[in-house]
Amino acid sequence: MDRMTSLGVFVAAVEEGSFAAAARRYGLSPAMAGKHVSEIEARLNARLLQRTTRRLSLTDAGHTYYQRSKQILEAFDEANREASDSQGAARGVLRVAAPVTFGAMHLGQVVARYVEDHPQVNVEVVLGDRYVDLLDAGIDVAIRIGRLNDPALVTRRIAPCRMVVCASPDYVARHRAPRKPGDLLRAPRLAFSEAVSAGDWTLYDAKNRAHVIDGPSRIAANNTQLLLSAALAGAGIAYGPTFVFGEHLRSGELVALLPAYRATELVIQAVYPSARRIPFKVRRFVDYLAEAFGDEPPWDATTGR
Repeated sequence: MDRMTSLGVFVAAVEEGSFAAAARRYGLSPAMAGKHVSEIEARLNARLLQRTTRRLSLTDAGHTYYQRSKQILEAFDEANREASDSQGAARGVLRVAAPVTFGAMHLGQVVARYVEDHPQVNVEVVLGDRYVDLLDAGIDVAIRIGRLNDPALVTRRIAPCRMVVCASPDYVARHRAPRKPGDLLRAPRLAFSEAVSAGDWTLYDAKNRAHVIDGPSRIAANNTQLLLSAALAGAGIAYGPTFVFGEHLRSGELVALLPAYRATELVIQAVYPSARRIPFKVRRFVDYLAEAFGDEPPWDATTGR
């Protein structure tokens, strides 16, 4: 008997609760399904299932063998799918969700390269800063920033999200640069209102002590590009990701403040609903994201990091 088929029948019998149901899944007779499992037990010299007229139940050895068998079958399916995908091509519609500013500033070039290399794929990009359920919204892959704790989602790190405190040279000339985090309490702050803690800015000193600056902001907005424009106009001090401010730090239109202090670092991740049977078009797109950004993304190169 084929050993992979026997493993599959055993797993199916456990999940379906009977040999008859496992037999239907594999197009076998119930007697043949039982023989597949009996052959495994004979080869192992161990009882995996307790049989009664009403149900099947796992033995202690069966519990362990079931978990390992399930992992083997999943890995086998994944290997077959990858081999098949490598001979084919990505096709269909790829729906991507991303935060508004990150998507508008950095996603266009990646999408352009992807569709050029995959002419049978059309891409729909949905930009928004609100959390959406990927399955309900029909999203294949989303880009999210921050730490995620949803066990139903598969995540892949595609880049760091470093934060910076900055202002225009004109603002610094008129108000002087802050020398310590506490000086920010008296400064006009420009804050992103959709952050988890919009009024809290956290900086760490050389001894890794946290300095939390909170309270009302002079300008709060749910779009960091607006805050960028306000900072460039000299309206105050901004705190935000280098993927927004990095280019202007390089050009000298903005200057980084409090260089002796370290800001919180977040993570930019690609997330998708399931680790199994991930469409080839999704896996290839995530590869493109990781290749385009990486541990030293282009916007950090512009800041001289």
